[in-house]
Amino acid sequence: MESSPEWGMGLLPWLVGGSQVLGLACVVITGVWMGHYRGGYAWDGSALEFNVHPLCMVLGMVFLYGDAILVYRVFKNEDKRNVKILHGVIHLLALIISVVGIVAVFDFHRAAKIPDMYSLHSWCGMATFIFFCVQWVMGLLFFLFPVASARLRSLYLPLHVFFGLVLLAMSVGSCLLGVTEKLLFSIMPTYSKFAPEGMLANVLGLLLVAFGVLVGYVVTKEEYRRPPHPEEEALSVHFKTLTEGGVSPTSPTSP
Repeated sequence: MESSPEWGMGLLPWLVGGSQVLGLACVVITGVWMGHYRGGYAWDGSALEFNVHPLCMVLGMVFLYGDAILVYRVFKNEDKRNVKILHGVIHLLALIISVVGIVAVFDFHRAAKIPDMYSLHSWCGMATFIFFCVQWVMGLLFFLFPVASARLRSLYLPLHVFFGLVLLAMSVGSCLLGVTEKLLFSIMPTYSKFAPEGMLANVLGLLLVAFGVLVGYVVTKEEYRRPPHPEEEALSVHFKTLTEGGVSPTSPTSP
């Protein structure tokens, strides 16, 4: 039996709340892992500076990035311009924090004379970060401070949504590679003996996956999408109309 829309909408706050619990748990566990098991934090080129890297990347590229995606579901009935600004600001915070994390790891490598960009984690992570920067700039130019035509915006919208989810998956995947790499470098002799540090990191990996899956579910659930408001019809086209190739008779921006 199909669930009613009212029941589905009543579930939305619980799903969003659950995602926040999972996301905050990821940040806290990363902080405990680096702070308790890896000695804490510093900015002096030592291994303690490296510890800044995983904390910033989980906070910026996973938790804040996921929250930036969710604002269109949480504030679906608010003024769209304000939601766009919030979406862009959270992305900007994620970008700044991620830059700090990337600078930290390169600074540590330089001080320790460790080669850069040789591992799969570094390749995937850098690709994700560059892709994120491109996506953010494109969002500014197409939606927040639009310089493109209405038709181009309507054509790019489904790509922006799709690649936003791809980026979330890439961020989670890069973090999982980083967690595994760090464990193998740090506790390889004891990892297979169920060392507490290894188990904590494994839990972190599971929580990262759960956060990404839950955010992806909320964002792709049709009944949670932002409804088309009459005053916005002249500026945007509903995502479903775009993806199904239909033409909205009331929207001049339809393909």
